[in-house]
Amino acid sequence: MTRSTAAGGLPLPRPAVAALPRYSTAVGASSVRWRASSNESTVEPSKAILQAMDDAAKRVNRYPSLVGDGLATDIAARLGVSRSQVVVGGGSISLLQQALSAYTGNGTEVIYSWRSYEAYPILIGIADATKVPVPLDAEATHDLEAMLRAITGRTSAIIVCNPNNPTGTEVSKKGLVDFLDRVPSNVLVLLDEAYREFGAGEIDGVDLLDRYPNLVVLRTFSKAYGLAGLRAGYLVASEEIAGNVQATALPFGLNLIAEAAARAAWADKSHVDQIVETVKSSRRNLRAELEVRGLKTPVSGSNFVWIPLTTNTLLLEQYCVEEGVSVRAFNGEGVRVTVGEPLAEEAVLKAVDRFLQEER
Repeated sequence: MTRSTAAGGLPLPRPAVAALPRYSTAVGASSVRWRASSNESTVEPSKAILQAMDDAAKRVNRYPSLVGDGLATDIAARLGVSRSQVVVGGGSISLLQQALSAYTGNGTEVIYSWRSYEAYPILIGIADATKVPVPLDAEATHDLEAMLRAITGRTSAIIVCNPNNPTGTEVSKKGLVDFLDRVPSNVLVLLDEAYREFGAGEIDGVDLLDRYPNLVVLRTFSKAYGLAGLRAGYLVASEEIAGNVQATALPFGLNLIAEAAARAAWADKSHVDQIVETVKSSRRNLRAELEVRGLKTPVSGSNFVWIPLTTNTLLLEQYCVEEGVSVRAFNGEGVRVTVGEPLAEEAVLKAVDRFLQEER
């Protein structure tokens, strides 16, 4: 039997692929009344977005633009960067995979915090690079000093998720700048700002690009722009890095309807403001109610609240599902609750009350 065939004659995947962790799904997400497990927006698309989608749908017999030219041009104009610094694609996660494919691989190492976004070790494995997770600090925030100490001669990239998923914590601007000052210039720093619009606003990765040419900024239309179901995101970097990332893209990787909706959402600032305010209000209320119950939660810069919980984590998840709402439980670590729907948050609090009574 060779490496490429199994005993029954079927092909075998690369060992790195066979060893990949699988992206998990929330318990009950397909059957509950409310889904607070996926960090989606609870606000429906605006009329402008729906109209743009409807107009685009009439042209789906045609290919979209090769590389999402219209959207990339819109983004570059607002951000004050050149068009050649912007890469768009089917969500920021696909752009992250492209960047890892372009700059990492067998024999290289990629540093990231843990716990953080669970797709990171999957994407690093697909790139055939070595995963180097660094534990969060006592405040559930990126330990930037520890990440610096983890750098070796094999380090090709470092991922910084800010605000962090699933803890919602943010690093300070001073801390990030000091970190970037000390990262070797030949190491790519991938700054994942998927939740930036919900945060304190202290850090804008695009403003740092001129000072740090090894920096890459990743953003998405799934969260504050409310387009999770369409998959659109963008990356901003130096022209050289953006060009290399673009070279790894599939042709026509951003579909026609997604690009039209993203362009409309990009222009509809009032709609984004509504989503962000809905999140901030619900987040504030949920954290306050949890604190009344004796549950301390980290300050969140995201559209979710993290409940640190080292024991019986799955029990709280189960109680939430029984109350009609799905959440994301990370066994032995905590529970993440997407905010924005008051009735869903009431259901979570009922589950929490039941859980705390059981614990007592």
